[in-house]
Amino acid sequence: MYNYFTLANGIRIVHRQTDSAVAYSGVYVNVGSRDEQGPEEGAAHFIEHSIFKGTDKRRPHHIRNRIDGVGGELDAFTTKEETCIYATSLARHLPRCIELFADLLFRPAFPLREIENEKEVVAEEINLYKDSPADLIYDEFEERFFGAHPLGHNILGTKRNVRRFSPEFLHAFMAGRYTPDRMVISVVGNVEFDALVRLCRRYFEAAAPRPAAAAAPPRTAPAPAPFSATAARHTHQVHLLIGCAAPSLFDPRKTAFALLNNLLGGPAMNSRLNVSIREKHGFCYSVESQYAPFTDAGLFYIYAGVDSDAAERSTELILAELRRLRDVPLTHRQIAAAQQQMVGQMAITNDSGLNEMQSIGKACLNYGRADTLEEMAADLRAVTAEELQQTARSLLAEEGLSYLYYR
Repeated sequence: MYNYFTLANGIRIVHRQTDSAVAYSGVYVNVGSRDEQGPEEGAAHFIEHSIFKGTDKRRPHHIRNRIDGVGGELDAFTTKEETCIYATSLARHLPRCIELFADLLFRPAFPLREIENEKEVVAEEINLYKDSPADLIYDEFEERFFGAHPLGHNILGTKRNVRRFSPEFLHAFMAGRYTPDRMVISVVGNVEFDALVRLCRRYFEAAAPRPAAAAAPPRTAPAPAPFSATAARHTHQVHLLIGCAAPSLFDPRKTAFALLNNLLGGPAMNSRLNVSIREKHGFCYSVESQYAPFTDAGLFYIYAGVDSDAAERSTELILAELRRLRDVPLTHRQIAAAQQQMVGQMAITNDSGLNEMQSIGKACLNYGRADTLEEMAADLRAVTAEELQQTARSLLAEEGLSYLYYR
């Protein structure tokens, strides 16, 4: 179903051909906020903004109009472990996208005037984030949980750091990290694979292979420690976050834990937390759990925004649901229903070409290949009730939980 190719300089390509008139394309780079230290914090996110501000041959308005001008969309994002530049366009305009990706990644100009303007934009983005306690609590939780480890710092960085970034610093940061061997080109659309390979060779193969002297600092695994804290935020609600360590991307328990997370607090209205805390007791509008696996660590969160009078009782209900997962094995019918639900959710998500392009790009970046929907469904259906309960017992024990409250 998926096609693969590796260019001479190490850039990997993953592709699926469709009959849609629309093509979804992107480049994943194995660089994120965890690859920064001290005064570098915020650099990956700032570079994601700044590469759109000019290249050696394009001014900002040329970049904006290159895809938008033909009805497409161009965007990017940064996470803890990767950066992605992507586009949605008519399939016949895919060459524009591939050429532009190469220009942005290998020939950014970082013009000083544009960079100075973008510093203020990012500073306002940081301010906006701080005004949202439902978002901010996740960052503070990670900072406390991971401590001084790079996984603990905010993707946006600090305003002080951002305002010190110079074009010279940005070029040097990219030279050692945004290298071909850390890149994956992902495309879902109506383009023949051989034609895509020729296109990528034309625009990406000229990029030099990674020089050993410019190697990025190696990533080190974190050593998180449980904590419990309350912060005075003077919000109308109490925002609470309960979390713990979770399987990494390479942990064999990853699939079972993803199923546990979906059953407990996934997006469906019948998740156990939603039924217990919202439907039965009316304590909140939103309650959810999330599982964030990294290459060498993982994090699990349960979030709820509740009235101050309901905070303690909501915590008790959350702990009761975790205890239920540890102590009461799922019946054959329950686990079959949970598996069927998650397979359906994955199918709906992958029905979006953009979601599929991003999913297979990230998978190829980490694993060298992407599982098909059928393969992912088979992995889920292979999880047993005993395996699920053992995973809950080993990872969701109360002594390993951390707590953060905004009051």
